[in-house]
Amino acid sequence: MQSIIVMHIKRGKKSRKQARGGTEKKMPKKQDETASMDIYGLLLEASKRKKREKRTELLHSIGVKEFFEEGKISVNMKTCKGVECKFCIQVCPTSALYWKSGEIGITEDLCVYCTSCVLNCMVDNCIQVERKRPNGENERFSNPIHVCLLLERLSARNRKKTIESLFPDQETYMKRYRRPMFQSEEEKKS
Repeated sequence: MQSIIVMHIKRGKKSRKQARGGTEKKMPKKQDETASMDIYGLLLEASKRKKREKRTELLHSIGVKEFFEEGKISVNMKTCKGVECKFCIQVCPTSALYWKSGEIGITEDLCVYCTSCVLNCMVDNCIQVERKRPNGENERFSNPIHVCLLLERLSARNRKKTIESLFPDQETYMKRYRRPMFQSEEEKKS
């Protein structure tokens, strides 16, 4: 076929249509979804789903409930005093942190991003934890002060929700706890 096209181009007499034997046929376009699928995206989703299932099964086997969708933990080995203390290893509820050949090791699949390691670390900014809550809120902390502030903020938010559920408006509160400003004669006698 290429030789025919080349021959026609050299001669300049026949068009490509004619060289192919008459009218040109158009290829039908496929309207199926398979043409627009991203195979890499599908593989990535399948990989994440499989990793999530493995993690859930592993945590379930040791009796730990997971509260965060995803997260990341890292230890700065330059500032870590693990040889001297090993507090983070001792307080980890899932044993995600362990001692390995002179440094702290991390088993990412076991970590539930609970903040206990950061709270007990004697060096600020040595252990960094990032986590994502189910509501989409991201949290990042690396020293005990940040963890305490975060936990206080969460507790305050929960207290506020509880009070709002008990007392949806000011009038409900006043009906329950309002005391008369002036006592009647009968109340004064008793």
